[in-house]
Amino acid sequence: MRAALATNTVGDVLRDWRRRRRFSQLDLALEAEISARHLSFVENGRSAASRDMLLRLAERLALPLRERNRLLVAGGYAPVFAERPLEQPDMRAALDAVRAVLAAYEPFPALAVDRHWTLVAANDALTPLLAGVAPHLLRPPVNVLALSLSPEGLAPAILNLGEWRRHILERLRRDAATSGDPELDRLHDALQALPAPGGRSQAVHPSDADRIAVPLVLRHPATGRQLSFLSTTTVFGTATDVALSELTLEGFLPADEATRRALTGPSS
Repeated sequence: MRAALATNTVGDVLRDWRRRRRFSQLDLALEAEISARHLSFVENGRSAASRDMLLRLAERLALPLRERNRLLVAGGYAPVFAERPLEQPDMRAALDAVRAVLAAYEPFPALAVDRHWTLVAANDALTPLLAGVAPHLLRPPVNVLALSLSPEGLAPAILNLGEWRRHILERLRRDAATSGDPELDRLHDALQALPAPGGRSQAVHPSDADRIAVPLVLRHPATGRQLSFLSTTTVFGTATDVALSELTLEGFLPADEATRRALTGPSS
């Protein structure tokens, strides 16, 4: 799964991402409407690409904003896309929007994470589900995937842990391949090294044949009720800031009526 991420030249960056996107030089040249000869010269350093050409190539390769900046810097140009902390004053509107979306999910849990699955914000509905989690897993920075799969985290409460674990690891593998971020490779390896569930058999989602997605099925730590959630993902599709483009909002909606009643009823 792991591939070395070259960082030295324009050619290094382009070849790395062509391989990830499974583009030949000819494929990329046709997509970018330039000659394959010219692209070859750019990749081997015989020709210098303009700033506009690098941005066009980055667009055709669907590079993340962080990688577009890396390509520009490799070509001798200043980065185009800013990267500001979400707590910075001029990012306050974006962070307020994130918190508003998370609050709108209540009484169902929702959270926001950065590119390494570090918790950025969460709504109040998440807190009751974390009862019994080891305190060290809740100290910032909180990695929500480690929190989910750790034996000291939510793992003992997840009734379909084997299925959920496979889903998480596969999603993380795809994220690592798509983003080119070696830190996600390391996170994948660390999570894979956690103890895997044994042969326990528990009642989970009642309608396997009707599933539309892998549910998260867990037992509420206070009430003991079985809760079944479908995960939804929201991103800022038009972000021009690197940090904002890498922010993901994960909402967990009821996968069945019993879960909805358990979280919306007077005793929830």
